[in-house]
Amino acid sequence: MSSHPSRVFARASLLASAVALALSLPAIAQDNAPDTDSKIEVIEVTATKRTQVIYEVPVAISAFSGDALAQQGITDLTDVGKFVPNLNVTGFSAGHTSSANPFIRGIGLQDHLITTDPGVSVYVDGVYLGRQVGQNWNLNNIARIEVLRGPQGTLYGRNSIGGAINIITKQPDEVALTKATLAAGTRGRLKGDVFINRELSDTVAFNLNGGYTERDGLGKFINVPDAKYDVGETKEAYGRFSLKFSPTDDFSLVLTADANDGKGGLRPYTTLIDEVPTGAYYTGERFGEPTPAGPLRNTDVAANIYDNATGTREVTEVSNEASGISLTLDAGLTDTLSTRAIISRRSSEYKAGLDDDATIYALDHYPERGDADQTSIEWQLSGYYGDFDFVSGLYFFEEEGGNRQGEDSRFNGGANLLELDQKSTSRAVFVNLGYNVSEALRIAGGLRFNRDKKDVVANVGSGPFSASDSWSQLSYDLSANYTLANGMNIYGSVQSGYQSGQFPARPYCLFGNPECLVASDNITAVNYEIGFKGQLSSNFAMSLALFNTEYEDLPYQVSTTAEGGFSTTNLVVSQTSRGIEWESTLYLTDAFKLHTAVGWIDVDVDETEGVKPVAPLTPELTAAVGASYEFALPNGASLTTRVDYSFRDDMYGEPSSDEGRMTQLASRELVNADLRYSPANGNWSVSLYGQNIFDERYDNARLNTGDYILRILSNDASEFGLRYNVTF
Repeated sequence: MSSHPSRVFARASLLASAVALALSLPAIAQDNAPDTDSKIEVIEVTATKRTQVIYEVPVAISAFSGDALAQQGITDLTDVGKFVPNLNVTGFSAGHTSSANPFIRGIGLQDHLITTDPGVSVYVDGVYLGRQVGQNWNLNNIARIEVLRGPQGTLYGRNSIGGAINIITKQPDEVALTKATLAAGTRGRLKGDVFINRELSDTVAFNLNGGYTERDGLGKFINVPDAKYDVGETKEAYGRFSLKFSPTDDFSLVLTADANDGKGGLRPYTTLIDEVPTGAYYTGERFGEPTPAGPLRNTDVAANIYDNATGTREVTEVSNEASGISLTLDAGLTDTLSTRAIISRRSSEYKAGLDDDATIYALDHYPERGDADQTSIEWQLSGYYGDFDFVSGLYFFEEEGGNRQGEDSRFNGGANLLELDQKSTSRAVFVNLGYNVSEALRIAGGLRFNRDKKDVVANVGSGPFSASDSWSQLSYDLSANYTLANGMNIYGSVQSGYQSGQFPARPYCLFGNPECLVASDNITAVNYEIGFKGQLSSNFAMSLALFNTEYEDLPYQVSTTAEGGFSTTNLVVSQTSRGIEWESTLYLTDAFKLHTAVGWIDVDVDETEGVKPVAPLTPELTAAVGASYEFALPNGASLTTRVDYSFRDDMYGEPSSDEGRMTQLASRELVNADLRYSPANGNWSVSLYGQNIFDERYDNARLNTGDYILRILSNDASEFGLRYNVTF
C-alpha cells in the first residue's frame, strides 16, 4: 500500500502515540489502584469450546457483553466491527442493505455467491452461518459476542483462516424478566424490541425476543418515481424463541427457532464513467460493437451520488428472509466427563442486484435472487483427568443453494444469464488436549481433520457445465500460557487454518474456454503469535498481541467485463500478514471509564505475473477510543455520558494499489455519542443518542471493471434520536 510520505509519518506518529499511551497506562493504573474490589467486569468466554476467563485464553480475542452492547447502542455486526482492532466489516453483496462481510487481519470476502466462502466464520450459539447475506444480524437477546483473531482451524474448522465471530444469545433460566426498548430518531428511525424470560416449571423455561426496525433512505430513484422504497431504505421484522428443558443439573435440552424478514431499497452507489475513458461506457463500444446507449458520461448518472438514475424497476428493491431451528443437548456423563450435541437446520433467501451503468438506459443491470439451505451437526465429548483436560468431537455440514440472474438481466443491452447451483459437504473430526504443568503454566495442542466436497453446475448462456472437486486437510495448533505472580498472562501459540478450494463466482470464461470451471486449491494459513494480557490492577486491564500469519493459495477476486456478462475470476497469491493489537480498559476514577483499541497490520503479497497485489479492504491502522462518565445527581438518579470514536485507515477495494485504477478508499473517522438518564431505584432509562454525529460519508467498496468504476457508498449517515429502555 503506497502512501504519501507525510501520511506515512502521520500514521507512524499516531501508532507511536498509541503504543506510548499503552505502555504508560500500567504505571498510571498501578499508582492509582485503590484498595477495593475490581471495577472491571471479567468476561468468561467459550472461544476454545470450554469456559475460561478471557485473560486465560491463548488467543487474541475481543469480547462484548450484551449489556455493554446495549449501552453503546450497538445493534448489528457492522457496529461491532468499528471497535475491534484489525477488524473491518463491509456490507456490499450485490447492493444489499442486509449483509455483513467481516475482514479480520486482511482476510474476508466481499462476494456472496454460492460458489464463494468467507474467510471469517460466524457462529450463533455454536451454529455456523454458511451465508452472510440475508441473515438475522439484529444483536438483541445477546449474552456476549466473541471476536477471535487469527486462524481458528482446529476448533472452528474450515473458513476461519482469518478468525471467527461467536454470537452467544441468552439462555432461558428461572429469572422472570421482561425488557423492552423503543427508539425513534432522524432519518425516519423507528425501532421496537421486547425480550421475555419465564420459568414454566422447575424443569422448563423459555425466552422470547422479537422486534421491528425501519429507517428511511438517503436518496431517490429519480427515473422510477413510483419505486416502492427509497435508496438505502430498510424495514425488518425479526424474532427468536428458545425453550429449555433441564430435569437435572447434569442434563439440559435447548430448542431454538429464529426468523427475520427484511425489505428495502437498493444500497446507495454510483458509477464513475469519465474516469475510464478507454472503457465501453465512455467510448460507446464493447467487444467491437456499439453499445445500445452509445457513449455515456458521468452527467448521465444521478447528480447526487445518493440518488440513483436507473430506469430498471427490478433492481430498486431488495429483500431478505432467513429462518432456522437448532437443538442443543448438554449432558454430564460422569463427574469428569460431559457431552454436547448441536443439530441445526437453516434456510435463507434474498433478492438484490445492481444496475451497473446507473443510468436510465437498459444497458447493464443484473436483478438477482439467491437461496441456501444448510444442515449442521456437531457432537462434542469433553472432560478432565487430573491435570489433563480435553475437548473432542465430530462435525458434519451440508449446504445446497443457488443464484439466478437472467429473466430481467441485461448485458450490453442484450440478454444475460447466470445460473449457479452448488452442493457442499464437509466432515471433520477434532481433538484438543490441555495439560496444567503447574499452577502457573498450561500447555495445549489440537488436531482437526477436514474433508470437503463441492459439486457445482454453472450456466452463463452457453449451456450448463458441471464440475466436482474434493479437498482434505489436517489442521493443528500448539499453545502455552503462563500466569505471572501479579495475575497477568503471557502466551505463545502456533495456529493453522484451512479453507477448501472455490469455483469461479461468475464463470463467463466458459464462452471461450469450456474447461475453466475449475476450483482453486486448498487455502492454508499458519499463524505465529505471542501475547500479554490480564488485569494489572483493580482499575486497569489490557491485552497485547503480536502476530505473523502466512497464507498459501489465497484467492483474490478480480472483476472484469467479459463476453456474456460481469466476470469474476480468482487471482491466487501467497500472503504474509504481520502486526500488533492492543486493547485496554481503564477506570480513571470510579465514574470515568476509558476503553482503547489499536491495531496495525502490514500485509506483504508475493509478486504474481509481474504485478505486486495488495490485500483488499484491509486498513493498515485501526483505532477506537470509548469514554464514559457517570454523574451522580442529588436525588439519587444518574446521568451517564458516552463518546465513542473509531478510525479505519485508507484501503483498496480490489487487490491493486495502482493509483490509475482509482479504487483507493479514503480513511474514515466516526463518532457516536450518548447521554443516558436513569432514575434512582428506577427500572427504566432514557437516552439521547447520536450515531455518526459528524455525518462522515465513506465508501464501502470500489471495483474497476476496465469499463467503469463501481463506487459502493455506505448507508451509515448521521442519526439522532431518543431511546427508552424499561425492565420489569
